[in-house]
Amino acid sequence: MPILDGKTAIVTGAGRGLGRAEARELARLGAHVIVNDYGQPGRDGTGAPSAAPAEEVAAEIRAEGGSATAHLGDVADFAQARELVRLAVDGHGSLDILVNNAGILRDRMVFSMSEEEWDAVVRVHLKGHFNTTRFAAAHWRERAKASGAPVYGRIVNTSSEAFLAGSPGQPNYAAAKGGVVGLTTSTAAALARYGVTANAICPRARTRMTEDVFGRFPRDGAGPAGTGDEADAAGTCLL
Repeated sequence: MPILDGKTAIVTGAGRGLGRAEARELARLGAHVIVNDYGQPGRDGTGAPSAAPAEEVAAEIRAEGGSATAHLGDVADFAQARELVRLAVDGHGSLDILVNNAGILRDRMVFSMSEEEWDAVVRVHLKGHFNTTRFAAAHWRERAKASGAPVYGRIVNTSSEAFLAGSPGQPNYAAAKGGVVGLTTSTAAALARYGVTANAICPRARTRMTEDVFGRFPRDGAGPAGTGDEADAAGTCLL
């Protein structure tokens, strides 16, 4: 029996890259996966986002014999994050695993960065991680109190070595990823009594967001340690 059989997982930013690979890996291990993505601009002339990336990943999972639901939503919006967690709880009976992966880049040197570029990155990475964590944590706390026993709950937050290395052209990203680590350690301390763990990962993978970082290295594993594709990174990070 798959080790996550009967579990429900949310993966944010799962329409592409690392999030997509994480969603597929969790499904392979038996979880029902809610594939969240903000989407991409639609072609209906309104500019409204299309759910295509999330739907495509959910369809891939189902075609491989797994179970998945697509969710179009902005996790940096408090109400939409609440609805995402509610979808798992009300639609599938529980939420067991939360993988916060959604993120964007607005790279620029600190002396040239605009307020909008700073706010956008901090909003998606840091506030987005907080929003989903807040509602998942409340759910697990309520379940633990109702049962009088610890529950199974897992949070995996996506940080980056950029917060340690300083990443000169990414002051917004580096700051947000440092904040994710602080959020994770605080969450872990608060939820341990309820049986919930929270961990931060700093994955290395060639994805759409890291093309400029790893693009000069070959894709045959000959680059720096840990710079394989997103599927390699997902398997390592989640296990």
